[in-house]
Amino acid sequence: MANIELRGVEKKFGDVFAVKPLDLTIKDGEFIVLLGPSGCGKTTTLRMISGLEAVTDGQILLDGRDVTWLHPSERDIAFVFQFFALYSHMSARDNIAFPLQAAGMARDEVKQRVGQVAALLRIEHILDRKPGALSGGDQQRVALARALVRRPAAFLMDEPLGALDAEFRETMRAEIKKLHLAQHATTVYVTHDQIEAMAMGDRIVIMSAAVVQQVGTPTEVYHNPANLFVARFIGSPGMNLVKAKVEAGGVRLPGGSLAPVSDRWRHALEGSGLKDGSVVLGFRPEAVQVRDGGALRAAVYADDLHGGYTMLHLELADGEIIHGRAARDALNALGSAVRFDLDPDMMRFFNPETEMAIPS
Repeated sequence: MANIELRGVEKKFGDVFAVKPLDLTIKDGEFIVLLGPSGCGKTTTLRMISGLEAVTDGQILLDGRDVTWLHPSERDIAFVFQFFALYSHMSARDNIAFPLQAAGMARDEVKQRVGQVAALLRIEHILDRKPGALSGGDQQRVALARALVRRPAAFLMDEPLGALDAEFRETMRAEIKKLHLAQHATTVYVTHDQIEAMAMGDRIVIMSAAVVQQVGTPTEVYHNPANLFVARFIGSPGMNLVKAKVEAGGVRLPGGSLAPVSDRWRHALEGSGLKDGSVVLGFRPEAVQVRDGGALRAAVYADDLHGGYTMLHLELADGEIIHGRAARDALNALGSAVRFDLDPDMMRFFNPETEMAIPS
C-alpha cells in the first residue's frame, strides 16, 4: 500500500476555485473519507489524486514519488465509480479479469487472482452472469472486485454506494470496511453521507466551498467541531447552536435561563476576548437532560420516536428550536413546559464573529 501526500494542491476553473490550496497526508493503510455538500470540491480532489483531473498548482506524491503530472495508468491507483462502469457485454468474471488481461498477465495467474477476489467478496456464484442480470449490490461487488484484483497502491472510491437503496448501502458499507481491514489498503472515499463517513473513516476531511474545514477522527469532528459549519453539518440532527451571553457562573440563554458551565469553560471564555460577552453555545441532543428542577426552561414543540429513544424538539423563549434526547417511553404533551439541564462536559462554545470554536 502507499502514503499519499497533497502539497498545496489547488484547482481553478478560470478565476473560480474548485479546490483551494490543500495540504493533506494520507498514511499507509488509512481509510480517509472526503465529506461535504455537493460542489464543495471533494470529488475534484479525488480526481486530482487519480490523475483524471489536472492540478492548477501544487504537488501530489505517492510513496514519496511525484506523480503530479503522470498519466492515471502510471499511478498504480484503482478507481471505483458511483455508477459501476461495467462492460455490459462481458460476464462478471471477464469484467474482473479485464485489467489483468489488458496488462498482459498470464492466463493461469489471471484465473487465480479472479478466484481469490471473488471468494473474498463472496461472488463466486455470479461470475458467469452479465451485469444486466445482477442486482445493484452485486454489480457494485463486481466493480470492487475489478479494482481489488489489480492489487494497486491505493483505492479511490467516488460515492460507490450512492446508487444503491438503503438496505444495500448498509450491507455494502460493512463489506467495504471489512475489506479494507482485511487488505490494509490505503483508501480515499468520497461521500456526502455523514453516516457513511462516521461509520467507515479512520479520519474525515470535511470540506465546504472548496476549503477543508476540519480533519479529524469521527469522534473528534462529532464532539469537537472546529467551527459552526462542522457543528451544523455533522450529526442528525446537527449540533444545537444557541446565542448566549457570558456571565459570572455560566451563560445566559434567550428567555433569561442561566446555564452553568464548568471551571474549565469559565476560564476559557474569560480569556477568549469575546465582543460584549456574546457567544454561541453548542451542544448535542444527548447533552440535554430533561428533569424536574432543571436550570433551563423550554416548551415541547414536537417529539419523534426513534425506536431506542425519543427526540424532543424544544422551543426556547425566543422561538428557537433545539433538540434533545429522552427515554423512548417519555410522555411530554405538545406545548407543555419542561425543565432541563445540559451536561457541562458536552458543552462547546464558538465565537459568533469568526465562527471558530473556542478552545477549552
